[in-house]
Amino acid sequence: MVTSKLKTSKSKRSKDPYAAREAKKYDHPIPSREFILSYLTERAVPLTREELGKGLGLKKADSIEALRRRLRAMERDGQLHRNRRHCYCLINQTDLASGRVIGHSDGFGFLKLDKGGDDLFLSPKEMRALMHNDRVLVRVKGVDRRGRKEAAVVQVLERNTQRVVGRLYDERGVLLVIPDNKNLAKDILIPEAQRNNACDGQIVVVEIIEQPNRRKQPIGRVVEVLGEHMAPGMEIEMAIRSYDLPCEWPKSVLDEAKQFGKSISKTVAKKRKDLRELPLMTIDGEDARDFDDAVYCTRTPKGWRLLVAIADVSHYAVPNAGLDLEAYQRGTSVYFPDRVIPMLPETLSNGLCSLNPQQDRLCLVCELSISEEGLLRSSKFFEAVMRSHARMTYTEVAEILEGKSQTLRKKYKALIPRLEELYALYRALRKSRGERGAIDFDTQEQRIIFGKGRKIEKIIPAARNDAHKLIEECMILANIASARFLKRKKIPHLLRVHEGPKPEKITDLRTFLGGLGLELEGGDKPSPKDYMALIEHIKERPDAHVVQTVLLRSLSQAVYSPEPNGHFGLALESYTHFTSPIRRYPDLLVHRAIKYCLGGQPIKNWAYSQNDMLKLGEHCSNAERRADEATRDVVSWLKCEYMLDKLGEEFEGIISGVTSFGIFVELIGIFVEGLVHVATLDRDYFHFDPIGHRLYGEKSGVTYRLGDTVQVSIARVDLDERKIDFELTTSKKTKRRRR
Repeated sequence: MVTSKLKTSKSKRSKDPYAAREAKKYDHPIPSREFILSYLTERAVPLTREELGKGLGLKKADSIEALRRRLRAMERDGQLHRNRRHCYCLINQTDLASGRVIGHSDGFGFLKLDKGGDDLFLSPKEMRALMHNDRVLVRVKGVDRRGRKEAAVVQVLERNTQRVVGRLYDERGVLLVIPDNKNLAKDILIPEAQRNNACDGQIVVVEIIEQPNRRKQPIGRVVEVLGEHMAPGMEIEMAIRSYDLPCEWPKSVLDEAKQFGKSISKTVAKKRKDLRELPLMTIDGEDARDFDDAVYCTRTPKGWRLLVAIADVSHYAVPNAGLDLEAYQRGTSVYFPDRVIPMLPETLSNGLCSLNPQQDRLCLVCELSISEEGLLRSSKFFEAVMRSHARMTYTEVAEILEGKSQTLRKKYKALIPRLEELYALYRALRKSRGERGAIDFDTQEQRIIFGKGRKIEKIIPAARNDAHKLIEECMILANIASARFLKRKKIPHLLRVHEGPKPEKITDLRTFLGGLGLELEGGDKPSPKDYMALIEHIKERPDAHVVQTVLLRSLSQAVYSPEPNGHFGLALESYTHFTSPIRRYPDLLVHRAIKYCLGGQPIKNWAYSQNDMLKLGEHCSNAERRADEATRDVVSWLKCEYMLDKLGEEFEGIISGVTSFGIFVELIGIFVEGLVHVATLDRDYFHFDPIGHRLYGEKSGVTYRLGDTVQVSIARVDLDERKIDFELTTSKKTKRRRR
């Protein structure tokens, strides 16, 4: 009887559709996650690890140990739950949900669900035992008085806050560190024996030695003293540690990068298409140091032929090697105002992978055929070796195309025909983009200029000319072609997903627009074209910037996911990221998928499953958000530091945000934002209208609305909180409206 059962188990094991993939990954493969889940589904009862091992036909000790590790990993990832009887059961059969904790400075939090959907509310009571970024298993226990689904923690799956950076305070002998990351609402207690000679007021790094529970705060020890609060460069050091940004390279990874040398392998180059004589060129910003992409364009009888050559990072960063694992951990390069934390070591990112001028480089090429109307007719991909004929800047290209510099036209004489064809193609692509209805927000970015001692000298607008837009359109087209190619091949891959606005956001947006005499067409489901029509309509209005801000806030955040949910902003059914593998891990994954398909190998042997891509998408999305938050944090610090010596000075600003506790004002021409607290407004009771984005006085009828121009003075600057407080002044009449 036992023999019969074992035979059945072995036959079931042999039916694992991912057996080949597992055999490729591991020396001693065991059943895949997918097969374990299907086996539990078939059995329909919770099973112990021993029962699972027996049912799956695993006998050897190393196989049993591998199963134990896999089950623990599946438990951490929220695929399985181990109950009090140590039996494993499926999450969707126990009314449980897993996700990542998002902490709030006021003590409560939210759970971002692994399966997607609306976040769950975590009360301050539930958050007592949790820290920001922990992964937990919860059950929905009801709905709070604000109509939010509320969660109760069942199990902490993974602790993801091990180190914290903050400022040490000695409160009458009680040592505590207040985290710099405002998502961490708990102070860290430091025993005297664990202070490591740190002094009151210094910035320190703390290692958590006891995680919090429902009865006590977290306890830590000082492992590094970063220095004094106002030391130059401290804001970046704090951000790196606050957001746990990997910045030190393991020696093994640096050694792995160095082994490739400084020039490409001639043996590898011979196996590829040779494009070294083709006048490909890179066009980037003046301060760019790594060059991902090069372009070449020529006319055809029916339109244009465009080549987009992208650095072949995947040739060097192979799956599961040290370079790959480190790139995965980083997820993306992080760009601070005067420093970059690259995803790859500089020997690759600025050297062997970068498409530096007059250097032979390996690349993956997307060749595109575009019609006179700017429509993508066909595309193909191939591996090549290239040599960039010029490193040009956006400013240079704009001056050449606008005919402003004969000196530059003479310098780049051989490339002028290629630039002019690129510009003609760009105009056709822009027209096609408009007809498609892709949204084009006219946003204003800023650039920080440093002076002596790394002090901010000024903050200026970052100019965006046609050269920027030209390259952007070429890259978008290559990304579209990549998505279409991988879709045809039916291979699991990451997409750049931007879902449409949620119904409640649309309702609020329409109410706001109605107050301004504006209307968004499209009913309950407005299209990108409807958004773009409104943007075109308001272009000449003085409040156009404000309306665009509200329109932008109504949209969802773009993420990485294998789910084909389209890209709302670009008005595309399918879109991916292919053009920046030096600085983005999703692009590297797309390159691997394309090259795998070019190799003609069976899709069933592809190293990544759909479930793998779901996890990779979440990781890359989190890494992107982490980088954005760290960069914003540093910029906020620098802007606060810039305003420290301007206390009492007056500036003109525009109301950029309205809340129940006051109005946010952005200083015109300086791009610094601060708060005018409601308590400092006129002697009146002010009420907040969230739909109309305004505060209005109960007795006076005075209204402060999003987009109004005001005159303010600098009242207070708080570096620790990254906050600036303004006060309204009377030196210039405030623009006001009555109800």
